Amino acid sequence: MKLHKKLFFGVAMATITAIGAGSCTDDLAVGNSFLDKAAGASVTQDTVFNNPEYTRQFLAAIYSLQYYGLPYQSSSSAPLTVSYWTGKFDALSDCYQLHSPNSTVFSQYYSGTFNANTGGGVYGYLTENVWVLVRRAYLLLENIDKVPNMDAAEKARLCDEARCLIASSYFNMFRNYGGLPIITKTFTGTESSYNVPRASVEKTVDFMVGLLDKTIKNGNLPWGYTGVDAQTNTGHWTKAGAMALKCKILQFAASPLFNDTKGYYGGTTQAERDSLVWYGGYRAELWTQCKQACADFFTQLSANGVYALTQPTAKTQEAYRYAYRFGYINEASTEILHSVRVATSARDSKYQWAYLNNGRNDRYSYTPTQEYVEMFPWNDGSPFDWSAAQKAGKLDNMFIKGDTVVGNQDLQHRVLTRDPRLYETIRINGVPQAIDWNSGLASGNIYENWVGGSDAGTQPGTETGYFATGYANNKYYAGDVFYTTVHYPQWDAIRLSDIYLTYAEALLQAGNDFTGALNYVDAVRARVGLGGLAACNPSKNLTSNKDNLLEEILRERACELGLEDSRYFDMVRYKRSDRFETKTHGLRVYRLKKDANGNWVRATDKWWNGDKKTDKANKALPGFYEPTHFDFEKFELTSGTRVQWKGFDAKWYLQPFPQSEVNKNYGLVQNPGW
Repeated sequence: MKLHKKLFFGVAMATITAIGAGSCTDDLAVGNSFLDKAAGASVTQDTVFNNPEYTRQFLAAIYSLQYYGLPYQSSSSAPLTVSYWTGKFDALSDCYQLHSPNSTVFSQYYSGTFNANTGGGVYGYLTENVWVLVRRAYLLLENIDKVPNMDAAEKARLCDEARCLIASSYFNMFRNYGGLPIITKTFTGTESSYNVPRASVEKTVDFMVGLLDKTIKNGNLPWGYTGVDAQTNTGHWTKAGAMALKCKILQFAASPLFNDTKGYYGGTTQAERDSLVWYGGYRAELWTQCKQACADFFTQLSANGVYALTQPTAKTQEAYRYAYRFGYINEASTEILHSVRVATSARDSKYQWAYLNNGRNDRYSYTPTQEYVEMFPWNDGSPFDWSAAQKAGKLDNMFIKGDTVVGNQDLQHRVLTRDPRLYETIRINGVPQAIDWNSGLASGNIYENWVGGSDAGTQPGTETGYFATGYANNKYYAGDVFYTTVHYPQWDAIRLSDIYLTYAEALLQAGNDFTGALNYVDAVRARVGLGGLAACNPSKNLTSNKDNLLEEILRERACELGLEDSRYFDMVRYKRSDRFETKTHGLRVYRLKKDANGNWVRATDKWWNGDKKTDKANKALPGFYEPTHFDFEKFELTSGTRVQWKGFDAKWYLQPFPQSEVNKNYGLVQNPGW
């Protein structure tokens, strides 16, 4: 069954669509789609589950309902997360600011007007096809035995894939809402009422982990796909994916949001009293369980191979950048444990993320903040410090340095001075734009992020558009890769580097294993040429200071997993109100040119689309050579001022259930503060 070439929406078979959605339109307890009646005519079910190929296609249709993290279309129907009018989780963190005023993130979250009656929000309880997926997965589990001419091994594998789909969908909902109604079967549609109360955090976690444990124990899923199998089965759940997902679920469950001495809203609400939004106290064993799940994963990884961090082929900036980029973009990457696709080809019109990023549409103006840029260390791994760099006169070289050689317009011996991941995540001033996928080399015109530059134009000065903060997003874009290769666009649901860092966190939290934690962090840093974390931060005492090491692990996660939904949920699960309240900044870069008196003055002239062209015949004119002198001015962001900057209300740690759904009285209890 080929999943990676299936469209995200729709399946050709009308009978499959009918059985998945039901033939009735009654609005029942949980939303409009989940508890709908079974297919109106039994012949529909008989048709689907009386044919092996139809059954396989039915499972493919379930896969098509998975969460996909890159908005790529204008849509007002489920799932709203793929609509660029909603906005990504990352824009709620301290790493990105969304400058599209028509998005839900900008208009409702930044302003603080979002509430239980507003709509779906960034991840709606009823708008993400979760309950549709869960129902269809149970339909398959309940009817698989009827399928003729399909051997028992395949039936068992399809069932375990369905269990993974349920668990992963629950996890996406769990990290937004906490405890959830536990659904264990389909409904007939003849029930007069429904009793599906919201379960505690503990029971919800046990349910998700139970599905995965059953799958792992069954042994029906391959550890991973290789060779020809990988070409046709990439995107299916595997044992490796199931074990990694278990690690992530337990990491979230063990984190302070749910696992602390006091509920995040003060311990006074019904949801807190009933343990719907926490464990009711601190349980050290939760971190131990997470650590053990990670240990089990790496034991299996050592035994079975297949997956590994993509390593550089040389100790060069180009090789480090290429290894990082190849690791998350390439369909055949050995570090992607589970991925989701929406397109049928690299140039599919549905893959608008790359297309509209290329066109710099403001709906994709996920502009990186100065706070995020400063998280990335120098290229030797030592921490970047603005004040120290300014005092040492190194601000001109804080991104790039090189030699100006007479007769050459471009810098010679160009050196990128920061963590290679910075340039793969963010479009940085002075860095060549064109990236050769095969060699990893960058060349051509540089990014001109300065005010008036060929790329940024007036945007940093007016705080508008794609370069509103003085930076632009580069993650999941990577130049023209998607238009010049055969690699299919994908959302990396789980990456191996994430599990490395998850294990590091669990080792620290479960038993103060500083050495073990540092080893796993350093393995992630090493593949981009950074030195050991403790050695690069001698003043932080990372071999003994737990708080400092934890902060460094969270910073490392932000640098490694940019725009992958990581930073926002890390801030949530650690209840980082301090980070939510921190006002974010941009960086206005001003090009400096010598005036007639030889003084350096600010200029708004373009270079590759200006001086480099017009001065070609007269090399004596100033500005002919690539600009290397700049003024830098940090500025506080004012477009999309966030209400949380004035004081963070803890209710924002979890999303509100739609009040209309709570009012149906089947057992939902509203989250605190909403």
